[in-house]
Amino acid sequence: MRIHFIGIGGIGVSALARYYLAKGNQVSGSDLASSEITNALKELSAKIFIGPHLAENLADNADIVIYSPAIQPDNPELRKAHEFQVIGFKFQILSYPEALGGLTKKYFTIAVSGAHGKSTTTAMLSLIMERAGLDPTVIIGTKLKEFQNSNCRVGDGRYLVIEADEWQASFLNYWPKIIVLTNIEREHLDYYRDLEHIIKTFREYVCHLSEDGVLIANEDDCNILNLKSQISNLKFKTKNFSIKQKEAEELKKILKIPGQHNIYNALAALTVARELGISDDVSFEALLKYQGAWRRFEISEKKINGKKITIIEDYGHHPTEVLATLKAAREKFPDRKIWCVFQPHQYQRTFFLFDDFVRVFLEVLKESTDKAVLDNLILTDIYDVAGREKEDVKKRVNSKTVCEKINLPSAKHIQRGEIADYLKNNFDGDVLIIMGAGSIYDLRKEL
Repeated sequence: MRIHFIGIGGIGVSALARYYLAKGNQVSGSDLASSEITNALKELSAKIFIGPHLAENLADNADIVIYSPAIQPDNPELRKAHEFQVIGFKFQILSYPEALGGLTKKYFTIAVSGAHGKSTTTAMLSLIMERAGLDPTVIIGTKLKEFQNSNCRVGDGRYLVIEADEWQASFLNYWPKIIVLTNIEREHLDYYRDLEHIIKTFREYVCHLSEDGVLIANEDDCNILNLKSQISNLKFKTKNFSIKQKEAEELKKILKIPGQHNIYNALAALTVARELGISDDVSFEALLKYQGAWRRFEISEKKINGKKITIIEDYGHHPTEVLATLKAAREKFPDRKIWCVFQPHQYQRTFFLFDDFVRVFLEVLKESTDKAVLDNLILTDIYDVAGREKEDVKKRVNSKTVCEKINLPSAKHIQRGEIADYLKNNFDGDVLIIMGAGSIYDLRKEL
């Protein structure tokens, strides 16, 4: 088949492109800018168009057109695809969730869902299953060293493990046999009205489980408990995990990645593994060797002004994720001076969760009985997500307003283009955390 992807550089879309390439299909795709992801796809023989999306990028002999959920209806390539359909061309037009949803019906699918921890839990579970000889196919929203720095693994087994995103209710396209719920929280408020709307949508998704399906749920999460109370009459099986399990302490000792949130992720993966009949010995061995994922507490070293420092790159962009990552850093480096550069992701998220961001940064910057979690904070300009921003919101919030509300000398706003020079001239710490889901990960190279 010939498959064209609009927005092929996205972390989820690119994984699906890799899947189809591995299955012997011809793949083409477009994206606004080149990246590590698009360059890697080129090396795998995909035909990539970089720059403004153009109607001529779409060949008239395509069999399937798959587009990112971020693509707008007036996109020239998507519009051309619909025009081709009108005049009789016989090909499918699918959103990424629709295309992935089709795959979930062909495999025994395990879908990892929740506001936070999806990528790490998916990675841990996939490596456990691989070690157990189940040879799973995996579509994940990050790159793994164990998958040769890829976000896709194509196996010969009957299992498909996917990261099931709740944005725009994408996961309602999926039909898994096992659903993992890590947590539920206020997030993606550019789509959801409120927490009640979020829980209602998760409830609809969980109801995709058949009678022989299994729900793996975090019983320490109050919103998941709320959801479960609303579906108690359904016949699928439920297995719970909790930080109170005796395995939690053992996992804390063996995991290379710190933080209580990662213990939860490992407990979720362990619970699924037991449901699949995988022995704990196999699971713990896989978790012991897990190296972490791309931009998930990814540690490297670099010299600044002749001094060797530790750099932690992290994808966290929700207040809960930010707090968990910063606490994990202090746990791992209790006596070192820690700076954080944080790039807020999306004006909408910053606006709706403004008070939560301020609360989190005040909590980590103020001294506790022992030591502040974070010594210095740099807030840079909000990463503008194309197609997901509202102009009235952009006028009402920015990084400066967050910094002014924090109102501490240890918190500064610095424009994105000036951060590298500022750090070269002023950084006096031992650990630098570079955090956010946007372009901020380029900072390490700039240093």
